[in-house]
Amino acid sequence: MSISTVQESRAAGKDLRATLARSAHAAATVAAPAERDPVAILVAQHASRLADLTPVRIGRMLQSPFAYYRGTAAVMAHDLAGGPHTGVEVVSCGDAHVSNFGLFASPERRLLFDLNDFDEAGNAPWEWDVKRLATSVYVGGRDLGMSEPACADATEAAVRGYREALLRLYELSALERYYYQVDADQLAGLTAAGNRAVVRKTVKKARSRTSEQVLAKIVTTEADGRRRIVDQPPITRHVDHATVEQLQLLFERYRATLRQDVALLLSQFRLDDYVLRVVGVGSVGTRCYVLMFTGPHDEPLFLQAKEAQPSVLATYGGLPDALPDGVPANGEPHTQGHRVVAAQRILQAQSDPFLGWITGWAGEAADRPRVDYYWRQFRDMKGSVDLAALTPSQFTEYGVLCGGLLARAHSQSPGGAVIRGYLGRSDAFDRAVARWSRSYADQCEADFAALDAAVTSGRVAAEHGI
Repeated sequence: MSISTVQESRAAGKDLRATLARSAHAAATVAAPAERDPVAILVAQHASRLADLTPVRIGRMLQSPFAYYRGTAAVMAHDLAGGPHTGVEVVSCGDAHVSNFGLFASPERRLLFDLNDFDEAGNAPWEWDVKRLATSVYVGGRDLGMSEPACADATEAAVRGYREALLRLYELSALERYYYQVDADQLAGLTAAGNRAVVRKTVKKARSRTSEQVLAKIVTTEADGRRRIVDQPPITRHVDHATVEQLQLLFERYRATLRQDVALLLSQFRLDDYVLRVVGVGSVGTRCYVLMFTGPHDEPLFLQAKEAQPSVLATYGGLPDALPDGVPANGEPHTQGHRVVAAQRILQAQSDPFLGWITGWAGEAADRPRVDYYWRQFRDMKGSVDLAALTPSQFTEYGVLCGGLLARAHSQSPGGAVIRGYLGRSDAFDRAVARWSRSYADQCEADFAALDAAVTSGRVAAEHGI
């Protein structure tokens, strides 16, 4: 970063501080109970989802306040929309909680650690991602049984990790920031000795999650020699949402969104089977399919086609529904699948080369309305740290790492330099967001209790243990 650019970003940051002091981010933003119904927001999301799976979503969210928090990106976007922010927008994750960071394979088969969920991504105030991450540290800390002072310290440390990473990143050029990444070896090096066993276990498990492992785990060979994915209802089941022939046509459309080398590679694979699969917490009820392909030497390849609905940033945060800044539409209509893929390519240091998108059918509806999907590899060395296995100090360190990676993602946007100037070297913002996160963690627990009461009263259906 040139001296003149550094000076300009500092000047812009000082101007922002005059408009919105860093300490002002501690202000409460949640509307009065009479104007806010978090349960209604969750129920409204179910209108476009598979009705038989929405009780599973609620059951998963009621496992703990932290599980509930993971599924409430819409509620938080609604709440953040009324709060103070600097007006500086970046390409945002939209759901940057600590469980949405993890391991995955690069095209060179290196194991990387980065953000790994982009369903809600779009253009948004940078503070929204930071507060989403910070509150997940506070709620997650309580879930681990950490004391209130320890939760506050861990949250402040995560925000400090974000701020200090931005300072370091803007000592680099734009190209150096673009190429910066954290792989599994660096992840082990960044952890204290007591945490390395957890990292080694996570890395070992991730490296074993390949198409060959999926083939051995969920596929059977029938009498005629054909491979078939095994039904494991309600998690995995065959459905008649489309014929294999219809999906083959959609597969060709998907290939058209890929780089030419990947598209040519996939031209050698045939589609053999597909199933509907339940995934995640907040995503349960959206249409998600696992598709099994076979290559010229009978090698397996599993892809996932996941429904991409409008982001919560647009539906509940009041922001425009658009492709991330700087992404050309090339004269094509805006689709949600394209939005997710574009944001993932921007925010991750390296992304799955099989990322693509289509518009397809909803499947279960008689008139087959159109639905947007994005495609990616299924379980290609993907893994996540078991947060429940971490000690308080390890969890704190993990939050700092996530904060630094969020900073790297935000530094890809032009507004990142202004954020760096705004935050500077003071810990005023760190402390303010930690205080805000404690208040929002309290609100999260109250909302969790409200959802539990709604299930008890019969207002909302829940299915537990799935």
